[in-house]
Amino acid sequence: MMTIRRTALVAALTLTVAVPLAAGTALAAPPAGDSTSASSASRAAASVRPGTAPAAALPGAFLKGAAPSAVPAPSTVSAPRGTRAEAADVSLRLPLPTGRYAIGRDTLHLVDHSRPDPWVPEAGARELMVDLFYPARPGTGSPAAYTSTEEARTLLESRGLEGVIPAEAVGRAVTHGRTGARPVGGKHPLVVLSPGFTVSRYTLTLLAEELASRGYVVATVDHAYETVGTLFPGEAPGDPDRLLTCVACEKYPETGLEPVAEGRAEDVSFVLDRLTGRHPAWRHARLIDTRRIGMAGHSIGGNTAARTMVTDRRVRAGVNMDGTFFSEIPTDGLGGRPFMMLGTDDETHRPGGADESWLRAWQRLDGWKRWLTVTGSGHFTFTDLPFFAEQLGLPDPEAPLTGTRSAQITRGYVAAFFDQHLRGIPQPLLSGPTEENPEVKFNNP
Repeated sequence: MMTIRRTALVAALTLTVAVPLAAGTALAAPPAGDSTSASSASRAAASVRPGTAPAAALPGAFLKGAAPSAVPAPSTVSAPRGTRAEAADVSLRLPLPTGRYAIGRDTLHLVDHSRPDPWVPEAGARELMVDLFYPARPGTGSPAAYTSTEEARTLLESRGLEGVIPAEAVGRAVTHGRTGARPVGGKHPLVVLSPGFTVSRYTLTLLAEELASRGYVVATVDHAYETVGTLFPGEAPGDPDRLLTCVACEKYPETGLEPVAEGRAEDVSFVLDRLTGRHPAWRHARLIDTRRIGMAGHSIGGNTAARTMVTDRRVRAGVNMDGTFFSEIPTDGLGGRPFMMLGTDDETHRPGGADESWLRAWQRLDGWKRWLTVTGSGHFTFTDLPFFAEQLGLPDPEAPLTGTRSAQITRGYVAAFFDQHLRGIPQPLLSGPTEENPEVKFNNP
């Protein structure tokens, strides 16, 4: 394995920087087979939609879970000499799922014509990109790409890492999902996953694949103008795909982040309508057991899980992975539904930490609940990023938990939560500390 002598990939990824992307800028075409979209739009080329804005800098304090204060000046990370040449041989892969099922994967482009986009009203209706992971028959379908090179490039550029990690290596990371795979029979619980602010749905792929391998249908959602770069289909048949960038990043200092969680909750309810309604948008919608729906999210996506439970009774259980409750849980709770908070064991999210919204949420939760913190973790521990950083030889000294353990803990505890609360299978893992997981602390302030 090639090693890039670079400290703290994940630490660098927590600092969003401004990277100008001029409107109409054409991006290089992806390699053959890069598309995993079920839409008819081609990924042969992409352009930035006129009027979209580059990602603004975000304070590192927010990405650690605390409320943002001031927006720092843009910064860059310079690559060491020779890094790009060595990085051409990088091969990344996600961890092997532990469940018994093979994994199918589809992509949907959904448009809510009842609502204008909250960040760019002149763009028209609200648009979403949704990846569906589902239990599939082995040996069917073709390998699914992790993400497109364009989307990976915008993430790396926004963090000043374009000279350190090649976008092509991220885009071609080996996944375990297969497009066009034939689904297994039966009805399966649905779990919706929402990513952190500025980052895309693909950063939760290892968790999505794990749940699908265990028999869940999983929907990961990207929200227009809330990431540093997400590809959407062209506006007309034959038009190139559009790369929509983070307009919300420029507007949140004025609006605050509560509208992000509230808007996303509306998005998720629309996704549920389109997946479970009389005329579903997904060809395999019959797989979904509409009585067993849960949601988890990272950062603002975790707050979105709670907000969606407030506004949509269809969501029976939720998980917040290291996200501040900008949109607070009501004083009367969540109607007795179960909720788990999984975060960093540091000055932010342990009891008495800087993020006081966690204590208020804990006091208001009125059903089964857990407050778990993980020693040695960082804000991005609960995503794919530490697992890739480990493969690249890029440890984060501020979050010494290894990428392998990050993945094991995230997948193990989140899957156990949904097994218990959507399937009714008791999970001793959630009863208290275990010798096998000494990093995980159970808090009950």
